[in-house]
Amino acid sequence: MPDVTVVTGGAGFIGSHLVRLLADRGERVRVVERPGASVDHLPPGADVVFADVRDADAVRQAVGGARHVYHLAANPQLWTRRRGHFHTVNYIGTVNVLTAALDAGAERVLHTSTESILTRVRQAEPITEEQDVPSADVIGPYCRSKYRAERFALGLARRGAPVVVVNPTLPVGPGDRGRSPPTRMMLDFCKGKRSAYLDAELNLIDARDVADGMVRAVERGRPGVRYLLGAENWSVKSVFAELAELTGLPEPRWRVPYPVALAAAYASELAADLVTGAIPAATVTGVRLTRRRMHFDPSRSLAELGLAPRPVAGSVAEAVAWFRREGWV
Repeated sequence: MPDVTVVTGGAGFIGSHLVRLLADRGERVRVVERPGASVDHLPPGADVVFADVRDADAVRQAVGGARHVYHLAANPQLWTRRRGHFHTVNYIGTVNVLTAALDAGAERVLHTSTESILTRVRQAEPITEEQDVPSADVIGPYCRSKYRAERFALGLARRGAPVVVVNPTLPVGPGDRGRSPPTRMMLDFCKGKRSAYLDAELNLIDARDVADGMVRAVERGRPGVRYLLGAENWSVKSVFAELAELTGLPEPRWRVPYPVALAAAYASELAADLVTGAIPAATVTGVRLTRRRMHFDPSRSLAELGLAPRPVAGSVAEAVAWFRREGWV
């Protein structure tokens, strides 16, 4: 019987915590990472295979013999110079991984989606796992690629495949070497780069609790059901207030009007597209999402999985301490 657990994207922020958790449980873990990815921080004993998820043949070989497959590999940024990269990595990559895992006889396959595809125009009530969003409501190339990937995963489950879906909200805590958007926002503050802010609602959860929720979803989750992995609803302003307490830096004084922020995001992306090639400080998708209600109620998912996330304030403090240890601030 297959006894290997495969984690795609296992060297990423959530993935590395998941790999460590699985290894601590005594599981044989095979990490599938993109060629050139840094894997030195993974626990000893984890088998690493370098394969591009866009390469169906390479993926097929990488997941062979897997009992469980956790699919996390994706481009999590809200901007990329090559917009089609979101489609090929986040959607085509998902099709390749899930198809290969099921063809290989995996007993359970987990697909990692995102909270950003659950937002709707003129949302009034808190967002739950049952949220139904038409494609026209989905913002930007990143979100659209993840939306299509989730639809593919749920479609497999409706046809009887053992596929479960999790939608983490914004992960925080130590270990985000790739600097996902929430980490980038906090790091910019710690570097004294935030004199102004665009307020918005956020739901935050420790990345280690996301990893725990993923394991529970594989063990207890029902195929075809979406599990919302979230913890606490914060505002951007409250995040900066917490960081000010931790660092002694002043809170941003100026609240940026939405039209100004959107214009700045377009200008930043244009400069990144034509000149720098670096991820802009503000993205059009990120700014547009601030107009959506991002207040989540994950209580049903947490209860079904038996997951009790830790307080987010402690996770933010651990992230700041980790920034310092890494020499980032």
